[in-house]
Amino acid sequence: MDIRPLIDSTLLKAEATHQDIGKLCREACQFGFAAVCVNPFRLPLVVKMLEGSAVAACTVAAFPLGAMTPSAKAEEVERALEMGADEVDMVLNIGAVKDGDFTGVAREINLAVNKVAKGRGLLKVIAETALLNRDELQMVCRIAREEGVDFIKTSTGFSSRGASREDVRLIRAFAGEDIRIKASGGIRDYQYAVQLIQEGADRLGVSNAANLVRDYLQE
Repeated sequence: MDIRPLIDSTLLKAEATHQDIGKLCREACQFGFAAVCVNPFRLPLVVKMLEGSAVAACTVAAFPLGAMTPSAKAEEVERALEMGADEVDMVLNIGAVKDGDFTGVAREINLAVNKVAKGRGLLKVIAETALLNRDELQMVCRIAREEGVDFIKTSTGFSSRGASREDVRLIRAFAGEDIRIKASGGIRDYQYAVQLIQEGADRLGVSNAANLVRDYLQE
């Protein structure tokens, strides 16, 4: 299975340098990845380096905690689009989910969805599945589906664990076929990447994408 077109090559470390980001973009173009995902500060460089390629420029919002007001999140999404982002991965307010404040969760998603409306970009909502129980994840998937989110993303990569096969399986069961799934965090080898795709993942957030692909191409 050729997983290269499904990979978001990701570098969200605080210490990432200009040189690191440049290397990430060159590798993404070389291997034909879906997107390059970086922090907003590095987005202009990514947009410039990917110009003319088929690789999307992706950034994050409310990252990694999600504990911002709905209006602040929407503004961050708007700024990302203005800087040239094709896709934005936004962290949900996990505390609000835990409180059962699903009206508030729906509001923040709705505000962000309105920013990417009319083809301005794709919105991926990060659920941080490691912190949610089954019922909470089901509600998040329901709200995301109702609000018209493009992707549900499993993880920031900054919590206790990344994506699991069970996470992807549950999201697919709860969200149906209308929403795409991005599995991220802890995807370190080709075999596990394929397993996540088989469970229903449409996109993979991978921080060692080039090495992962090189390893499986050499097998």
